[in-house]
Amino acid sequence: MLTLNNLKSPKGAHRNTKRIGRGQGSGWGTQAAKGHKGQKARSGGGVRTGFEGGAMPLYMRLPKKGFSNAPFKTEYAIISLGQLDAKFDSGEVTREALIEKGLLSGINKRRPIKILGTGELTKKLTFVKIDKFSKSAKEVIEKLGGEIK
Repeated sequence: MLTLNNLKSPKGAHRNTKRIGRGQGSGWGTQAAKGHKGQKARSGGGVRTGFEGGAMPLYMRLPKKGFSNAPFKTEYAIISLGQLDAKFDSGEVTREALIEKGLLSGINKRRPIKILGTGELTKKLTFVKIDKFSKSAKEVIEKLGGEIK
């Protein structure tokens, strides 16, 4: 029976760490795999990332230009008409209803909602406080007699 007092790792599961710079007998003495002298051989030696030996580094040579709107873009929680058709029989489609039916989860619960026209909708639904609709989704909803409030 396996108990805490007779637990053992399988053979070869653990290797001893390579102890560098512990004398000639270890096989890793003298230069301790650091080559001969120089900045990189010293303790704490070496240069920072991007350093090019005193030459103007690449990140400083390249032009910094333009503007990215990425941090300010609005991301929508996307729901298709096909998903709505599968989950709703009739009635109102609200944020709370979408969360309850499992169509919105995680961060999408807080994001603005957009309805896309993919899939088929066969039921008359009323949409309340939904942020955006694609043109095709709007057409299908209005064709079936649905409402967008």
